Amino acid sequence: MKRFGTAIILAGGKSTRMGFDKQFLKIDERRLMDSIVHKLKEEFQEIIIVTNKPEYYIGLSHIITYDIIKDIGPLAGIHVGLKLSSSKYAFVVACDMPNINMDYVRYMKSSIEDKDVDGCVTEFGDWIEPFSSFFSKEIVWAIEGHIKTKHRSINSLLKNLNIHYIKENKAREFSPNWDMFLNLNTREDLNNYLVDLENTR
Repeated sequence: MKRFGTAIILAGGKSTRMGFDKQFLKIDERRLMDSIVHKLKEEFQEIIIVTNKPEYYIGLSHIITYDIIKDIGPLAGIHVGLKLSSSKYAFVVACDMPNINMDYVRYMKSSIEDKDVDGCVTEFGDWIEPFSSFFSKEIVWAIEGHIKTKHRSINSLLKNLNIHYIKENKAREFSPNWDMFLNLNTREDLNNYLVDLENTR
């Protein structure tokens, strides 16, 4: 089994705050999902897309799947993605994150290259960034146990696992303004992102 080689894209959310399904979001006439896949292929040989609309991905060479455990949010997507992963560690990202920093992804990989941990996650003050993280295939059982206790929080799950945390100050060396963790959750987020994008051109 490869140590690293798999990326999981979570695309099964309800997108209620955006007002339309974010997995079909387009930027500059290109679907953001396609841009994310293209970028991840620089580093990962296996791409797993977890979606609530698998019929829209027919014909793609990637692994297309959907939540096995329903109605518990992103933890279900991580669960099924890890079950299907052919690597020990899989990189997990959401479909509404336009600024994946591949240099930071490679740094995260190197930081756990010689460690036996359950994942690699970035700290943000007293919080964490659960996406743009690495998780071990071996935590599938822990996710299932967590769900059986009626919990669905990723944060509370990780507190019981052996996670390698990267300090915020180190992560900011790669992204001083923290935009590599930007999620486009609302139309306001999207509009602000498009304005910033235009200003950098």
